[in-house]
Amino acid sequence: MPTVRTRFAPSPTGFMHIGGMRTALFNWLWARHNGGQFILRIDDTDQARNMDEALGPILEAFRWLGLDWDEGPEVGGDYGPYFQSQRSELYTAACEKLLQEGKAYKDYDPPALTQQDREAAEKEKRPFLNIRRSLELTDEERAICEAEERTHVIRYRVNRDEKVSIDDQVRGHVEWDCSLIPDPVIMRGDGTPLYNFATVVDDAALKITHVIRAEEHLSNTPVQVMLFKALEYDLPEFAHIPFVAAPGTKSKLSKRDKALEKYRKSPQFKKLFEIADDILPKIGLGNSQTLNPVMVSYYDAVGFLPDAIFNGLARLGWSYDDKTENMSREFIVEKFTLDRIVKAAAGLDPDKLLAYQEHWIGQLSIEEKVEQCLPYLQKAEYITGEADAVVRSKVQQLITALGNRIKLFSDILTYDEYFVADGELVYNEKAFKKRIVKPERATELLAKYRDHLSQQEDFTASFLEEDFKTWLEANELGYGDIIHALRVATTGKPAGPGMFECLELLGKESCIDRINRAISQTE
Repeated sequence: MPTVRTRFAPSPTGFMHIGGMRTALFNWLWARHNGGQFILRIDDTDQARNMDEALGPILEAFRWLGLDWDEGPEVGGDYGPYFQSQRSELYTAACEKLLQEGKAYKDYDPPALTQQDREAAEKEKRPFLNIRRSLELTDEERAICEAEERTHVIRYRVNRDEKVSIDDQVRGHVEWDCSLIPDPVIMRGDGTPLYNFATVVDDAALKITHVIRAEEHLSNTPVQVMLFKALEYDLPEFAHIPFVAAPGTKSKLSKRDKALEKYRKSPQFKKLFEIADDILPKIGLGNSQTLNPVMVSYYDAVGFLPDAIFNGLARLGWSYDDKTENMSREFIVEKFTLDRIVKAAAGLDPDKLLAYQEHWIGQLSIEEKVEQCLPYLQKAEYITGEADAVVRSKVQQLITALGNRIKLFSDILTYDEYFVADGELVYNEKAFKKRIVKPERATELLAKYRDHLSQQEDFTASFLEEDFKTWLEANELGYGDIIHALRVATTGKPAGPGMFECLELLGKESCIDRINRAISQTE
């Protein structure tokens, strides 16, 4: 059996679509499962596009998710170049071979005439087939066309008496009647190859054994199979996997602006957009208009773990069994097979992605969580410069106190009260009014406890909690008489980690200053 070689061939559009990444992942998994090779090929037909700017985010998405490629950009390989724009000689040679063997022809019909033929077929309710007028030209007429450099395209000449078929690894046996297929354009007059033709030439040259792609490419397959055979190339195995559907729908997940606006209102998708609008402005990355959940880079930016997205994408259309959800990448590579891929559209489920994230972040040590959270605090400028031992200790203490409240690494920014200057603390207006302004004795008790706090040398959470109980008893008070006011006064919020962990994290000086500030705002 030949070495399994799979490929993913993105167009450099400036970002990596999450659905496209799922397709890339399935190719990568099949190659790794079989000890084969995964090739990254770039279909860069738009010469006007800045390649570095357009390709960079795509390669970064692969690196972030941990999908290494054996051949392609930056790593090279034996079958390069790996950019379609650099392979024109291959397309020209293959096209010339088809022309010489009479399997392709130059079509001089003006586009308007071809459109008339198409409309006539539609009116008569019959399949459109090319009339092939150019094949009826005499040698003299053809010579005139050549001499005049008349506009033309090159079409593959479909054998209308045959059928083509594949045994798809996902769809099963699929067959097409060639008598219903128009002659496809394989190359423009300027020598630019069209997708179906270039793809076949590239896959053969790169010795691709398995073409694993989204189901919308199934309609391209009959033409590609004909071209593989006409060029006497080995036919690869095909696996047309289900597309990734938008949450709560059976429609393909789209990157278009109109669809994105619809997604923002979707109950399932809305929360991911809200995360972007909360976090991205704080770290200088715009908002959900800049990065959205259709982009792989969104998940990196807002603090998902690569393992969580890897797990989530692997489960979009594939399963090991009917109950296993959380799977390591090593387990998925070992168990991945094409026969476990379903035919039905696989819906992107934000709740499941968040659940995978919660699971995998739960597997990290406290030190690993600190390392992942620190960059967010630095980008938001809550921490300036390198994080020294004191800062790291404080962040570790906060993360420990928060427990499982940190779902995404960017969640650390929700707790800015532990990093902003005392005079910049923003109070939750509703909580401030309810807990400090309205209660008759709130400011009196805050002032009294402030005076008590100022005398304490030990400012650890354990000491403060026991001391607080003693102070309450001495003053014949209950927890509810002051605890809520104390939390709002020191953190600005009505809820958070343990009250005494909060006080220790803030330190005595900040606690005193913040209580004073809260009291002053009621006067």
